Amino acid sequence: MNTSLSPALNNLPPALQNNPLLTFGRGLAAYSAVKPEHITPAIQFLLKHAQEAVDVATDAKTPPSWDALAEPLEDATEALGRSWGVISHLNSVADTPELRAAYGAMLPEVTAFFSSLGQNLALYKKFKELSKSPEFARLNRAQKKVIENSLRDFRLGGAELSDADKPRFSAIQDEQAVLGKAFSDHVLDATDSFVHLVGNEADLIGLPEDVKAAAADTAQQKGLQGWAFTLHFPSYYPVMQYCENRALRRLMYEAYVTRSSELGPQFANGKLDWDNSQNMLDQLRLRDEEARMLGFANFAALSLAPKMANTVDEVDLFLTNFANKAKPFAQRDWDELCQFAKTELGLTDGVQPWDTAFAAERLKQERYSFSENELKQYFPLPKVLDGLFGVIQTLFGVKIESADLPTWHADVQSFAVKDQAGKIRAYFYLDPYARPGKRGGAWMDDARGRRELPNGEIQIPVAYLVCNFAPPVKVDGVLRQPTITHDDVITLFHESGHGLHHLLTQVSALGVSGINGVEWDAVELPSQFMENFCWEWEVLEKMTAHVDTGKPLPRELFDKILAAKNFQNGLMTLRQIVMSLTDWRLHSHFDPKNAQGQAVLDLSRKMAAEFNVIPQPEISRWINTFSHIFAGGYAAGYYSYKWAEVLSADAYSAFEEAAKLTGSVLDPKTGSRYREEILEVGGSRPAAESFKAFRGREPSIDALLRHGGLA
Repeated sequence: MNTSLSPALNNLPPALQNNPLLTFGRGLAAYSAVKPEHITPAIQFLLKHAQEAVDVATDAKTPPSWDALAEPLEDATEALGRSWGVISHLNSVADTPELRAAYGAMLPEVTAFFSSLGQNLALYKKFKELSKSPEFARLNRAQKKVIENSLRDFRLGGAELSDADKPRFSAIQDEQAVLGKAFSDHVLDATDSFVHLVGNEADLIGLPEDVKAAAADTAQQKGLQGWAFTLHFPSYYPVMQYCENRALRRLMYEAYVTRSSELGPQFANGKLDWDNSQNMLDQLRLRDEEARMLGFANFAALSLAPKMANTVDEVDLFLTNFANKAKPFAQRDWDELCQFAKTELGLTDGVQPWDTAFAAERLKQERYSFSENELKQYFPLPKVLDGLFGVIQTLFGVKIESADLPTWHADVQSFAVKDQAGKIRAYFYLDPYARPGKRGGAWMDDARGRRELPNGEIQIPVAYLVCNFAPPVKVDGVLRQPTITHDDVITLFHESGHGLHHLLTQVSALGVSGINGVEWDAVELPSQFMENFCWEWEVLEKMTAHVDTGKPLPRELFDKILAAKNFQNGLMTLRQIVMSLTDWRLHSHFDPKNAQGQAVLDLSRKMAAEFNVIPQPEISRWINTFSHIFAGGYAAGYYSYKWAEVLSADAYSAFEEAAKLTGSVLDPKTGSRYREEILEVGGSRPAAESFKAFRGREPSIDALLRHGGLA
């Protein structure tokens, strides 16, 4: 389906006719053909085209109807959004100085356009007319929800502000976009800049062979002799987890936790230009100003307008109650770890931050008689993918097959999702491995949304699934299958849950299809739901094969990892709640206007002192790389992970109940109900209604506490 999104793209000026950001129509971009010089002319053309559509929509002659108002406007903004989405995606997975500069040059203009759209009073009035017209009653549920969401977004976008206030409101949006990008760039640069070379293999005792092979490979790529370690997680974390060399662990830890801070140059080969301290303060001031201009007491209150939670106090109470429930379990975990480290590892001076992961891994091995590295050998990525696809196909009645879509890197794979009749319902990409120029972490993003076109055809959705697993390496001259940890398996299932929410939608109005329009504190439900299958024997048995012998995971090893499932979960749960409370208090109880210097760091320390059981090390500047809230859309929303976990655990308990009757959690009947009531409806109705339609009742926290061993 390559028809253009709008007539203007069928008649491009000669200078733009070969621009890959303008020629892919409703198809997919030729990612590898996109060059930095394509960005400015393409986006300027699309901005002009989108503005012309806005002018037509606000013309007095344009009737306030779905066909004349909402759909043409959606066409124009989708064309801009999809091309800009390609650029943003490449900026995240294939960063170069030239691409970054071109992206940064157009970011203010794109931000300004969407800001002006949200403030357009004439457009707001047109949508209000549509909502009050007889036609509104004839629209389907999804279309009505699009209009209702649009009216809300106009109010939150400043449409009701005075003409005197609107320029400042626009400037706030522009400045926030620039600061968010700078924050992300600083983290990426600080991560990429650090390389530590080890010349003596005796300094690497305890490290698994594949980790050493990857470090040797990194050194070779950089023209160095020895073993090179970076701050990319697949390189950094195994050192913290396995390396017996305490000095090396300390060096790596200090470099990692001082990235993008004033200490970066001292510990992490960084630059003071990458210090995010002032950036965080500036962002918090702008968010606070934005909220107050819209009549909210703080940014946290503003953030709740499109969410499930109702009040600032409700979220604060949810988090503090959860912290109080988790704290005794976390204290028990910490006391056990400290005692073990003292008596068994000889750490008589106490567990230091660079010892925590190492001591925890040793305690886990002693208690459960297995190591994460031993377990990792049973998870070759191709076999894991087969297992994941098997779960999806069994539960949701679809087929997943390899596809041949245009990609941006040789490692990227693409797949088609088909129904039982063989009709393609969606596509998705998987970009699995860490590499320089690629943002860390894992995420799912929308490459194309589902919608019904004016000619009645359905535009099928496309998603990006991005991870940062360790790439395959040569061992003894042989390229070894890439293996991933069980935590990586959970990450893959998590992101696939987001993907399924986007890919299996049956909603045809773009604004609420798939993940679009879903409340932010419910959007993690499908992702966290999928994680539960990673702890089921009937799933793991079929998705494991030892990288050397090909044998599946032994039942006795599975029983050990199941017994260890909640190992140190009190500490991990409390850590996530402290991060959530830090985010929440920064946006609800913090005074950014009068704050100076390290005030953001000070608040993060205060939260740790009040709620955590592990002392916060003086050197730690973890907040300076908290990209979720300063560059990733989770500002005043990090609590959503725990909020949605209540929903996801309760949803999964329906499959546990089915298993008592059928003998399998992979119950197609329950899977079909889940697909229909949660995945297919997307954002076309409130998440609370979707949950109740699936479970038949309000959510309960009991399943989450039980699953986490916190009951």
